[in-house]
Amino acid sequence: MHTISLTAGLIRGALELERTARGLLPHRLPARARAQCADPQLALAESQPSGVRLVFRTRATAVELDTLPTKRVYTGAPPRPDGVYELLVDGRPAGRASLTEGDTLTVDLATGSAEHRPGPVGTVRFAGLPDTVKDVEIWLPHNETTELVALRADAPVEPVPDRGRRVWLHHGSSISHGSDAASPTTTWPALAASLGGVELVNLGLGGSALLDPFTARALRDTPADLISVKLGINVVNADVMRLRAFGPAVHGFLDTVREGHPDTPLLVVSPVLCPMHEDTPGPTAMDLAALGAGRLRYRATGDPAERAAGKLTLGVVREELARIVRERAAEDTRLHYLDGRELYGEADFAELPLPDGLHPDTAGHRRIGERFAALAFAPDGPFAAGPAA
Repeated sequence: MHTISLTAGLIRGALELERTARGLLPHRLPARARAQCADPQLALAESQPSGVRLVFRTRATAVELDTLPTKRVYTGAPPRPDGVYELLVDGRPAGRASLTEGDTLTVDLATGSAEHRPGPVGTVRFAGLPDTVKDVEIWLPHNETTELVALRADAPVEPVPDRGRRVWLHHGSSISHGSDAASPTTTWPALAASLGGVELVNLGLGGSALLDPFTARALRDTPADLISVKLGINVVNADVMRLRAFGPAVHGFLDTVREGHPDTPLLVVSPVLCPMHEDTPGPTAMDLAALGAGRLRYRATGDPAERAAGKLTLGVVREELARIVRERAAEDTRLHYLDGRELYGEADFAELPLPDGLHPDTAGHRRIGERFAALAFAPDGPFAAGPAA
């Protein structure tokens, strides 16, 4: 087996690679952004490599990847499945693997305390690949922090030349991150990117789409041909601002993105349907009664009457986002708006309910991804095919 040097040329979807004692840790926010916020939720989310994949050209018939994943254990909650590594050969699914090895992060949901225990490195192996020159992709687990330790193959490896695809840069919340999807290529952004024939850079950050200025700067500074921002649900979940602050924060976020991408198609997407928060403000809390029964569910703890004092609900957020985009689009003709309920609405909830009250399952992700691709990449859609920038 050849030992392959892990370099940036073989890794796509990460904004930064941190050199560690063992190897490389992909990050989806740069160090400057990470230094401006000490929130453990953000640190966890941005280090989980949703959309990050190794991409290379080889005629190898066997490939091995050593990694050090971080497994999450929530006290009192059902066990989480191990993260999934997916292999694509010339764009087609060719295998899946998981690791039981790795570090363990145990979180007490009642107190918020966390304990980190070190564990061993593991190896995923894909064998029986065709003995021809081919493009290989290994998608890393979208919901498991993954440190890359070593890559081996039984033939030389080289970077894949630029395929001329447009780069789609997306930012959103836990649903965009891929919560409750079965695997990294079945998150809705990954599905939509495949259907749209674009290269994905996914800045979906579970629990952390909070209109943070450092996230806007990361979007501003990342090369892209297409940009979308799915905003609103986390602002309600965390109850971080009132209507007075929300509008200017959205304007400022879009202003910053436009500093680096003045002419790039920019799509603002409002939240998909989430019945618990349509008319009830946050914050969102764990349903402890359900947790005691071994089920993970969430509930809204606000009072609908609090809307009069400026508390945000999804209904209020959608109205404000639609107004802001409509007013800005009078001058910014490449700015567009998509109501998230066109991706997942009342009829979809009746057919494919949210298992935990907040996140879709794999079938829900597929529906959202297919709908997004059909709307955004349509001939008359905001991401209609054209020359790469």
